[in-house]
Amino acid sequence: MHDYTQLRGLSWLMVMNQVNRLKVFGVRCLTFSLQPEPLQPKPLARLLLLAAVLIPSITISASVPSSPADDAMVQGTQAFQRGSYDEALGKWKEAARQYETQGQAHQQSQALVAAARAAEAIGQIRNALQLLELASALVQHEPDALWRATVLTQLGHTYLTTRQLDAASLYLTQARDLTQGVSSPALTASLLNDLGILHALQNRHTEALTDFTDAVQLAKQAGLPLVALHTRLNAARTTLLLNQPANSRIWIDQALEHVDVLPPSREKSNGLMSIGLLYRRLLPSLPDLHAPLVLRSAGALQEAAGLAEQFGDARTLSFALGHLGFLYELEQRLDEALSFTRRAIFSAQSVDAPESLYRWQWQLGRQLAAVGNLDGAIDSYRQAAATLQPIRPAVAGAAADSSWSDEDPIRPLFFELSDLLLRRAGLTDDAPATQEYLRLARDTIETYKATELRDYFRDDCVDTLQARITKLDTLAAGTAVVYPIVFADRLELLVSFPNGLKRLSIPVSSARLTQEVRAFRKTVEKRTTREYLPHAQQLYAWLIRPLEPDLASFGIDTLVFIPDGPLRTVPMAALHDGRQFLIEKFAVAATPGLNLTDPKPIDRAKVRLLTSGLTRAVQGFPSLPFVEEEINAIRTLYQGDQLLNTEFSTPRLEQELKDHSYGILHIATHGWFASDTTQSYLLTYNGKLTIDELNRLIGLFRYRKDPLELLTLSACQTGIGDDRSALGLAGVAIKAGARSALATLWFINDEASATLVSEFYRELRNPKLSKAQALQHAQQKLLADRVYEHPAYWSPFLLLNNWL
Repeated sequence: MHDYTQLRGLSWLMVMNQVNRLKVFGVRCLTFSLQPEPLQPKPLARLLLLAAVLIPSITISASVPSSPADDAMVQGTQAFQRGSYDEALGKWKEAARQYETQGQAHQQSQALVAAARAAEAIGQIRNALQLLELASALVQHEPDALWRATVLTQLGHTYLTTRQLDAASLYLTQARDLTQGVSSPALTASLLNDLGILHALQNRHTEALTDFTDAVQLAKQAGLPLVALHTRLNAARTTLLLNQPANSRIWIDQALEHVDVLPPSREKSNGLMSIGLLYRRLLPSLPDLHAPLVLRSAGALQEAAGLAEQFGDARTLSFALGHLGFLYELEQRLDEALSFTRRAIFSAQSVDAPESLYRWQWQLGRQLAAVGNLDGAIDSYRQAAATLQPIRPAVAGAAADSSWSDEDPIRPLFFELSDLLLRRAGLTDDAPATQEYLRLARDTIETYKATELRDYFRDDCVDTLQARITKLDTLAAGTAVVYPIVFADRLELLVSFPNGLKRLSIPVSSARLTQEVRAFRKTVEKRTTREYLPHAQQLYAWLIRPLEPDLASFGIDTLVFIPDGPLRTVPMAALHDGRQFLIEKFAVAATPGLNLTDPKPIDRAKVRLLTSGLTRAVQGFPSLPFVEEEINAIRTLYQGDQLLNTEFSTPRLEQELKDHSYGILHIATHGWFASDTTQSYLLTYNGKLTIDELNRLIGLFRYRKDPLELLTLSACQTGIGDDRSALGLAGVAIKAGARSALATLWFINDEASATLVSEFYRELRNPKLSKAQALQHAQQKLLADRVYEHPAYWSPFLLLNNWL
């Protein structure tokens, strides 16, 4: 699995405020990497290629200020050089306003591009894009083609850092067309580097290598050795993607040879770190060269550390030392690894660099665990998690939208800590201490789950909910909460029973579990076969059978699952014990997190319903003829209003939700939940309602005394094997501010859906039943019908979040 995290280099530097302190503002060179590499302060190596040409007014104003706007430009440049990026942003935005007042559009565009640089440096990507879009509009009729190309390159470059590849491609292609009419090896080298990264991210690796190779030659022609260095490193990474490790080594050797000609500087230190890490990356591919590659990696990192120390750059020093610690850890030289890692922590602490510190605290914990110091390891991991918390959004943002990679830079920290806590629980005979370690292990994963959902939706909906609800420490009678934690080598089940937490360790690897889950999901949708049954029984054997004695002794009738990873994509109700489906014995619900559930029963007496949906075929989607029957059946049970077909539009839905207070919102229409929340939608008559729009429309429920009790989405579907899309389905109720959601994992027979949903609402009127039990009865009704007995018809319905 390859992950272009050096493309994230820009975002990591936003986190770290490690923008190169350049004498004059200019465009930057971006590099990418094959694997997660958040441990290094990536140089924002898009250097000043031709500063006097690209932004001449800054150069002129720096020497001869002639107006308040020019003064502000100079002050912004000085602030940027010393790392005061907020101040630089303010000065350059002020200069842009003054240039606008004076009617100096060219200078205004330069100030806007400069301000975008500062905004990007502090992680304000949206602000940076707005500033660059404005600059782009200003230069549309600019006679200077080189400057227009520069603005478009910077705009495409910024879209590239946010993984908006279509927009990046549009602007970078326009910039390339403009540069064909002008002679600027410097700008073209930078542009080709960005195009190479774009092509690499599009899996067009041969084209990417050509781009990087051409960029190296142009950078040499322009006399820009640092740009040439980073394009060589990008070429080395690309040849690794092409499975050419020997050629990759040639590129790295060339980079090492040419880095020697650079004068001592922070940029040289960063370049040496990239070289050291790439030599380390070659180790698995060139085992016969293990010893020389380790020596070269260590040598480059040692030299990087020496330069950082020479310049008093403690932040960069912390990264160089930390990388050395990891290299020695790989070589099983743990005493030296611990020494380097502790020095890295000290350096990071000396300059308040949390983006570096949490990584080395994490690494120290791993190394302490390796030498058998379990308590010390747990303390270090917990320190790392605490250090990460304030900067978590920026760290997650750096890794966001990496749909081509399964890597998450945050997940391993929490799962490794949870694993240590579980190991510690197994080493004590004291029952209260064991319960405390188990609770801490569960809460560690719970923290990650909240983080994961927050980052998926990229807003504070999770924080809003957690601020409103009370933590669920006690369970309703007859309820057990099953908390699976999927580790690489095993499955852990932490189950909340009335007498406390119980731990069961299941000897099945993550790969084997995932394989079985994928097979189950694929076959359970096939309505004409029973291919699903062996997989349903195997999953039951792992997840449920070990619990059966306790489930019986405590009289459990409701199971609440908090699924992890691939388990989100399958219907637990269809697990099978050899004689019965799980739904025949237990009511079943799911929630993305224990602390994300508001456990309050629905107020049936006051509930008012808004039903909406489509029966007609629109926008290329098939008709749903039984939706009208479904809606009519529901309206006989609850007071409320209806929006059907032409009336079901976003503006009309918004007006209804503004004018009335509803307890249930029922939407019967085609829907899709994707890995990217921006690609998830519900179909309206003449458009598509995105999840973000849904949140905006009914977000006001979050702040009402009576929140939305239930959001029902029938006819929705998620991708097979797409854990993130299933996360979106589970999190939609939180995003929308609803206590519960009823939704489907895949699109099912329209008539079956209408039957089940209508029965669910009928059962829900019974005050003796929880929502989970109401769904159980409705599913059992379909199961008893010979036409719909196959789980493909009834099992995709999931009750999410509050099950009471």
